[in-house]
Amino acid sequence: QVQPIESGGGLVQAGESLRLSCAVSGRTFSSYRMGWFRQAPGLEREFVATISGSGMSTSYTDSVKGRFTISRDNAKNTVYLQMNSLKPEDTAVYYCNTVVLVTTPSGSWGQGTQVTVSS
Repeated sequence: QVQPIESGGGLVQAGESLRLSCAVSGRTFSSYRMGWFRQAPGLEREFVATISGSGMSTSYTDSVKGRFTISRDNAKNTVYLQMNSLKPEDTAVYYCNTVVLVTTPSGSWGQGTQVTVSS
């Protein structure tokens, strides 16, 4: 079972950047498609971005295209989310997870990391 540990969140102003990291236990990390998801207060958890096991294929929700970049380092069992030009509507708890069918979470949820963007 893959267990994710997210980090890198914080409080920033609109227009600034953050880089989230997700360290994953397990010896078969490179075989998993990984994704970032987020949950804002009062809303359902939503898909943000996913990346294939090799890192060659990525997918993004429309609201973050051109601003966020997902990447991974299979040697470090870590997936990243570079978030630029942050907006107040990006405020949420961000989680990573294994993914199936491109955008469907499939594993255990970690604690997440809080991202707060002030206007």
